[in-house]
Amino acid sequence: MKSLAQMAVEVLSTADGRAKTALSHAHAAAWRAARTGGARPEVGTAQPPLHPARPAKPELLKPRDVPRRKPSSPEGRIAMLHAVAHIELNAVDLHWDIIARFADVPLPIGFFDDWVKAADEESKHFNLLCDCLEAHGSFYGALPAHAGMWQAAEETKDDFMGRLAVVPMVLEARGLDVTPGMIEIFRKAGDSQVVDALEVIYAEEVHHVAYGSKWFHFLCGRHDLDPVVVFHKLVRRYFHGSLKPPFNEEKRAEAGLPPDFYWPLSETR
Repeated sequence: MKSLAQMAVEVLSTADGRAKTALSHAHAAAWRAARTGGARPEVGTAQPPLHPARPAKPELLKPRDVPRRKPSSPEGRIAMLHAVAHIELNAVDLHWDIIARFADVPLPIGFFDDWVKAADEESKHFNLLCDCLEAHGSFYGALPAHAGMWQAAEETKDDFMGRLAVVPMVLEARGLDVTPGMIEIFRKAGDSQVVDALEVIYAEEVHHVAYGSKWFHFLCGRHDLDPVVVFHKLVRRYFHGSLKPPFNEEKRAEAGLPPDFYWPLSETR
């Protein structure tokens, strides 16, 4: 059996979205099988690429150059689905990247269990959204997408705590804020397939934010650091701009993010 870090690099090195997520599912299943009965399979080490492999489409644009469409139209809703599918594909890579990039840090095996599970779920999310796009006569890659999605990963490639702070605890937490509004848009449009997919995503993203908070607090405890102080410092260093309310305080709290983590960062700076 390959080491977990080698599996992670294989996923990161696969360009096609459906192929990437199929490999992600297969490697997650192999890890779960190896963990049966409390065994500790090899995590190993590997050198992940700075940028994951990507398909030729979608065309990646600067955020300001991505066309904006109103979600009140069918075209706008397809564009929204496409944007969320792009986020989910990046999330697959982000979760395998944190495994490979920081595999040399001494960590409990539960860290790897959590992020393999998160990567597996993000793979499911991407495929659910691709199915929705195809049911509407579109596909992932049909529209341009945001090129800045990997920026946080690149900037925190040498900062484990920075990665946990910015990716699950800021970027994925933002998903908890905006997903209920998206669900309502598709519910009003009578699109039950998309509503069902987004409700699955919404429920499981809480866990991913919680994994980030859990392991961020673990590392703060290991180094005798104040989690709130360190979180504010890292987010100000790596996240460009302030956090934007309204916040989904109930789901953030469920994921281990109390208000003193994020409200002070919502001020203009």
